[in-house]
Amino acid sequence: MPIRSPFPGRAALLAAVLLSFPFASSLRAAEPGTAPDPSRFTAVVLTEGTLNEPMEFSVLPDGRVYLIERRGVLKVYDPKIPGVKTMGVLSVNNVGNQEQGLVGLTVDPKFAENGHIYLYYFHPTEPKAVISRWDVHDDVLVANSEKVMLEWHAQRETCCHTGGGMTWDKAGNLYVTIGNNTGNALTAHTDERPGRSSWDDQRGTASTDSLEGKILRIHPEPDGSYTIPKGNLFPPGTAKTRPEIYTMGHRNAWRVSVDSQTGYVYWGEIGPDAQKDTEIGPRGYDELNQARSPGFFGWPYFVGESAFPWFDYAANKPGAPKDPTHPVNNSPNNTGLKELPPMAPSFIYYPYAVSDKFPELGSGGRAAVGGPVYRRADFPDAARPWPAYYEGRWIAAELSRNLIVSISMKSNGDYASMERILKDYKPIEPIDLKFGPSGDLYVLEYGSKWFQFSADAKLVRIEYEGGNRKPIAMVAADKTGGVPPFDVKLSSAGTRDPDGDALAYHWDVFETGVAPKVFTTANPTVRLDSVGSVVARLTVTDPAGASDSKTVGIVSGNEPPVVAVKTKGNSMFYFPDHALAYSVDVSDAEDGTLASGKIPAERVALSIDYAAADFDVAKLKGAAPGEAAAARFPVAQALIAQGSCRACHLVDGKLVGPSFTQIAAKYRGDAAAPDRLAKKIVTGGNGSWGEVSMPPNARISENEAASILQYILSLGGPNTQPLPLTGSFVPHPPKDDADSSLILRAAYTDQGGDAGTPLSGESLQVLHSPIFPIKSAKQTSGLESRNGKTFAKSGARWQISDVDLTGVGRLELIAQGQAGGDIEVRLDDPVNGTLLGNASLSASTGGAEKSAPVSLDHGISTPGAQTAAPIAGGVSIPLKETHGQHTLFVLFKNATAKPNDQLMVLSSLTLAPAK
Repeated sequence: MPIRSPFPGRAALLAAVLLSFPFASSLRAAEPGTAPDPSRFTAVVLTEGTLNEPMEFSVLPDGRVYLIERRGVLKVYDPKIPGVKTMGVLSVNNVGNQEQGLVGLTVDPKFAENGHIYLYYFHPTEPKAVISRWDVHDDVLVANSEKVMLEWHAQRETCCHTGGGMTWDKAGNLYVTIGNNTGNALTAHTDERPGRSSWDDQRGTASTDSLEGKILRIHPEPDGSYTIPKGNLFPPGTAKTRPEIYTMGHRNAWRVSVDSQTGYVYWGEIGPDAQKDTEIGPRGYDELNQARSPGFFGWPYFVGESAFPWFDYAANKPGAPKDPTHPVNNSPNNTGLKELPPMAPSFIYYPYAVSDKFPELGSGGRAAVGGPVYRRADFPDAARPWPAYYEGRWIAAELSRNLIVSISMKSNGDYASMERILKDYKPIEPIDLKFGPSGDLYVLEYGSKWFQFSADAKLVRIEYEGGNRKPIAMVAADKTGGVPPFDVKLSSAGTRDPDGDALAYHWDVFETGVAPKVFTTANPTVRLDSVGSVVARLTVTDPAGASDSKTVGIVSGNEPPVVAVKTKGNSMFYFPDHALAYSVDVSDAEDGTLASGKIPAERVALSIDYAAADFDVAKLKGAAPGEAAAARFPVAQALIAQGSCRACHLVDGKLVGPSFTQIAAKYRGDAAAPDRLAKKIVTGGNGSWGEVSMPPNARISENEAASILQYILSLGGPNTQPLPLTGSFVPHPPKDDADSSLILRAAYTDQGGDAGTPLSGESLQVLHSPIFPIKSAKQTSGLESRNGKTFAKSGARWQISDVDLTGVGRLELIAQGQAGGDIEVRLDDPVNGTLLGNASLSASTGGAEKSAPVSLDHGISTPGAQTAAPIAGGVSIPLKETHGQHTLFVLFKNATAKPNDQLMVLSSLTLAPAK
């Protein structure tokens, strides 16, 4: 194996050590068999929008899944019950981005008999990490059942790396990955200066007397203690060593697994950050590693196939690298042995760039996770086992690159080949993956936002169907109700068969007091004659007899109300600080109209809310139609539903925490409560309602927390007066969500008509922020992104399609001049479109110059002498009055610029009314 070491004299020696290990990387061998059809894998989302920084999970034999969140919450997904339920909340240290918190979970192999689980967490007040056993009864963490097995000092001076992977082998031994818990340093983490031990990995990772930077192997005993199995790195009683250590020299070993057939241990390893080789160290590599026996895996002296120079921080210069055959730890912070085991080579290692040896891993950010080795014998009762093609393969995830790979080994365990799998499944930061008893692969997605709630965090089950796949039924009706006799069009749109088989359609329509009506066409029309609740059920069946059914409900005897919320002016955008006129109309065939007064205004719920730009407005549809208070706060309802509030609180009645009505009563009349409590919802707290702690909700902004509080406090009385149904509203978007959408929603639930079953009608209007960040631009040409900035070259174009320009009088461009140039705004066509306005941005400034009435590149003169006013960080360009939807083209030009000259750095543009 070639060694890319920037340190002369060491390459040959390191090569010799690498090649002396029997599991050194080898030439790839062809894998027998044919890869299965990717369409036979289905990603089933089990839970989404309810997990806050999920870390690890375990699958129980009956399909339940226990999950942990870094901030201390333990949850359960039960396939028999929708959603997830909170099992318990641990008080842990999870401040800021320290990475500490509740980081490890595993279920005892004999859980059905003893109810034991094991948790790895960081103590809330003392600087220590803890591994302890807990009892679980009826999916509730039993209070005071903790038995601490193991604990060690864990510094809190600086970040990072906790490890947290936990698994078992066939002998009942527990494996735990422990991170180095060391501050990131200039190069190898060997800072031996006084007071800098938290930046010296020689105190922990390279110390035989520390548990940090290790993979532990212990055997839990029935009394809550543990014993040391034979065969760990250091026999019990060896001076200056910890017998729990199986492997050492890890920067941040992550998810660990054990091959049930070979006993080999596999894990992902997070490496250092350098992007290229320098005199102070090699470029960084992440690793996917294999250990066939205990050993020292190199950190902080080696990474991938390269050695670090030992860096002298006092002298600020690199020295000679360590000898990989005989590494010595001379740090004054080391309490263990000085002479360490020989370095074990990496199994797979890859940099930020595309790896020559492992190109299947691509390029980009790095975060090696690891995963399980598939063995069919591990799942004797599996309903959906994966195909034999994957037998003995390591299924590993890469978190930053959002991919999953299959790694095959030769018969002797050496690396053979790698391929990307499940290419149609796009996991978002996969942080843990395991096979369950059903034979399915479960994947836990951390989500797209770090150290805060991500709405896209979820648990997914990857199912494989080797034989006939059942069809998937979808149903809809064009009406929710009506006065009989009336016709309803039933629809099977979206129904499909994964195998492409022809389907047989069978509809049963159940009416009160009438024999079921049967239809055998895909989209029948049914006449409803009687009063009452109606259920239409569609069953689709493939030629092999596999079937699926779905139902849709209709109310016969009640016409649903018609609700309309209307605004004047621009139909797409609101303009901050500019009044928005609105009105609400409601009519109902049985109840009358709002205009006539037969529908009382107090029965119509109107809400005007701000929501984050990525808020899913589909979640507002049908929001709590039967509860007046909830109907007035639909955004709050959606935020509560997707968060963890309902795991601890009911509207009325005691759960884990106080009810919403209790909270409203306690703080009624406290004018300072909304601001104070909004912050508390985000950061968490304790003491107000006894000993139960409220976990942080970093998933939401303070503005969203304020929306939730507005609803909660309204339950204690008229703290919030209903909005008038006709009026004017002046938008002032929240500072922490400046690009928020403005959502107007009106809803009315009728009296039920002859059927006695109320129906609801609603109207929703979403007005977006008029701010367009360049980072979210979808249609551009000639723009170049580098180091987080976007530059425009001459001839560049920013296109914004189908925007309503009614009431728009200015375009405010936030940009910083580089070479400088002209800016044109054209309508519907970049060449011949009407010139709405223009400006010039001077070189190396953010100011603007006066637009001269001169002929520009395309020979279209500027209409009139308009002045583009400078604004903070950019320029405000007056635009000709325009109405309706159009496509805007913002063009950047400089006739004297060279092809690669950067005219300006672009940040955003805003559509604004004329001043």
